[in-house]
Order: sequence, then C-alpha cells, then structure tokens
Amino acid sequence: MDKSRKPIVPVPEPIRNFGARGISALVAPIIRPSLKRRAPAAYQLIADWDELAGPEISALARPVKLAGGTLTLGCHGPAAMEIQYNGESLIKRLNTGLGTKTVERLKFIQESTPVPIVPISKQAKTPSSQPPEGLPAGPLGAALTKLYQGITGRSE
Repeated sequence: MDKSRKPIVPVPEPIRNFGARGISALVAPIIRPSLKRRAPAAYQLIADWDELAGPEISALARPVKLAGGTLTLGCHGPAAMEIQYNGESLIKRLNTGLGTKTVERLKFIQESTPVPIVPISKQAKTPSSQPPEGLPAGPLGAALTKLYQGITGRSE
C-alpha cells in the first residue's frame, strides 16, 4: 500500500431533526420566488381599492401597478389633476389602510377608455321628517330621536 495516499473517510451525514416544524418553514421556500415578482401589498391594494381610496377616488381611477413605492393609477386627464391635487391625503389614507408606508408617490397613466365618472352629491338624500319607526317610548326613545335629528342635521 502506498503511504502517500490518504485513506477514504466517509463524510458524516448531518444530524436530522424529525420533530414537528412550522408550516411557514415549509411553505416559505416555495412562495418566496413568487412574492419577489409581486408584492402582497400590491394585491391587497388592488383588492381593497374601493374601501382604501374611498368612493370619490375609486370612481375616477384604478390602480395599475405598485413598484418601488410608486403607485401607478389609470385614469383620464381631468381626473388625474384632481387626484394629484389631493395626492398627499390619498397616500396617507392608503398607507393607513395597508398598515405600512407602502405608497410614497403617485404616477398617472392615460386610460384608453376613461373610468366612468359617477357623480357623488355632497348632500345625502333628504330623509323623511320623522325618525325611523320602532323606537321605544320614554326617555330612550326621546334620546334616539334627538340623536337621529342631530345626525340628519334637522331639528323639529
């Protein structure tokens, strides 16, 4: 036997733990590549756009893309100017709804077909002069009637 040769020693197998593991440890390597392509905040923003932006903004524009803190909105020209004017408050509202500082800037692109503008009147429909039926009698009913009148802005 040649003394210059080293003996072959098998590589020890790493110690394996067969105990219970959390599902996040198993799912993370599978999901991570897809999340690199699309941020989950973008999905939440698109899915909850009507609630996050409010009825006035959601009637004028729709989210197209969220990348690098820039939210791209698709709308037509006059709507873009109106939304840009109120941009800071929209960004604050969106970030509050998402729970993180996700949106930093707004970008606008021209839609080929304009988003239909649904006029929203500032005044609500005039409710009937009487409070809703079914209120209890006595001091509780009087308090609820007074609350109803305060909310609707009418006094009798």
